Amino acid sequence: MKLIFCGTPTFAVPCLEALLQASFDVQLVVSQPDRPKGRGLEMVPTPVKQVALQHGIPVVQPEKIKVNPDFRSQLESIQPDAIIVVAYGRIIPQWMIDLPPLGNINVHASLLPKYRGAAPIQWAIASGERVTGVTTMRIDAGLDTGDMLLKAELPISPDDTSVTLSPRLSALGAHLLVETLQRLEAGKLEATPQDHSQASLAPILKKEDGLIDFTRTASDIHNRLRGFQPWPGAFTIFRAKQFAIHAARPADQSNLAPGELAATGDSLLVGCGNHTALELLEVQPEGKKRMAARDFANGYRPQAGERLGA
Repeated sequence: MKLIFCGTPTFAVPCLEALLQASFDVQLVVSQPDRPKGRGLEMVPTPVKQVALQHGIPVVQPEKIKVNPDFRSQLESIQPDAIIVVAYGRIIPQWMIDLPPLGNINVHASLLPKYRGAAPIQWAIASGERVTGVTTMRIDAGLDTGDMLLKAELPISPDDTSVTLSPRLSALGAHLLVETLQRLEAGKLEATPQDHSQASLAPILKKEDGLIDFTRTASDIHNRLRGFQPWPGAFTIFRAKQFAIHAARPADQSNLAPGELAATGDSLLVGCGNHTALELLEVQPEGKKRMAARDFANGYRPQAGERLGA
């Protein structure tokens, strides 16, 4: 089976490696352009590009793909059986969708139709899901609305963050992709339309998603803190400056008002909605290094009734 692989970040790397290990013929890798990183702003190749070059696979990195005659001609000349799309970061135009006989096959990190969009891992955790997974699907003109091919589930542990969950979903997706292509090649896989009435969205994260609303319950805030790692994280205001919370856990029932701080022994609590509280474990006042919450309490000595978020 002759393939073109479109992918950019680390999440997509296991899928490319699994295809190569399974002896699929990856003729071309398409990745986003290299971007400057670090203090020196040196151009750094994308993780997918690095793997492709290690295996001697040609790489193309177009700035745009919807209207790009040279890029289109290059793909058409390959005559791929399928185009694989894993976290590429571009909307696939109709001419690419129509090009291969087996379609454009996507590995999506949720159990579709739930969590369509750019940040399914983050929003699944932030929403308190206990199970997620990956779905292979055929791309159509909609946002993750295409027919599904295969699914695989994965539990979300109570201490998972998007950072810890992402590699496991990536590995699971790699196995599922190989199985999907093998069954398609053998003519033993039928696509299943999604139930659009059950769809939910996982939009691209914004900075303001990390702003803590202490009228939410402690469990809800904790889930969002876990889901929005490493960015935008979880932050609020303390004494008119930004205050980040890096680690916390729900505490027992509380009579603290939402946002109200209380230092008791070695614990630092903040009131949340519905008479719940969050125990802060690791925090970072603006301009300071990350620190244990008890060290913050000893150094800043929050007063009785003092609040976060004000």
